[in-house]
Amino acid sequence: MSTPRIAVLISGRGSNMMSLIEAAAVPGFPGEIACVISNRPEAHGLVRAQACNIPARAVDHTAFRDAAGKADRAGFDAALDAALEEERIDLVCLAGFMRLLTPAFTRKWAGRMINIHPALLPSFKGLHTHERALAEGVKIHGCTVHFVTPEMDVGPIIMQAAVPVLEGDDADTLGARVLAQEHVIYPAALRLVCEGRARIEGNVVRIDAFELATHALVVPPAG
Repeated sequence: MSTPRIAVLISGRGSNMMSLIEAAAVPGFPGEIACVISNRPEAHGLVRAQACNIPARAVDHTAFRDAAGKADRAGFDAALDAALEEERIDLVCLAGFMRLLTPAFTRKWAGRMINIHPALLPSFKGLHTHERALAEGVKIHGCTVHFVTPEMDVGPIIMQAAVPVLEGDDADTLGARVLAQEHVIYPAALRLVCEGRARIEGNVVRIDAFELATHALVVPPAG
């Protein structure tokens, strides 16, 4: 089987993008980061990708408007899809890509597109996850890698990591703790997908030959 060609889609600085690039640069990683695409030409992640000798390009979403001047999501997605086809992409990783994709696009890439979300799905879908977690008083927060489906933040879950919510946390400190785990689980989940070990069965991902975590995270500690 040929090595999957991976595109990373970004909108900003590319923090998770860099974790994927660094992981894929290690000999033996079962995938190749073939390109980085941003919907924002000014995204700093494009500069960071180019510094790693990764082809980087922008498909500017603001250039796609209908006759009434409204955002043309279908037109943008068609241009994005054309760029992915031009790069001969097999797998797509959304890494801070701040665009809602159309159902037609997500259906075409079903089973071949994954996303990292800064919460323990199905809790806290959407934006401002850390602020909402603090407002709800949860004791455990985290992040999720999942396959992308037409409905936002709902696709089958591949991998999750949990962190404690500490006394005195604000959105920044909690977000930093979650982000550190995002950088761990996104490359690990991508490896599973590239190796064909993460299989979608219905709405659930089955993973071949993985080791279970042995300790529960209990906050505050019991006993």
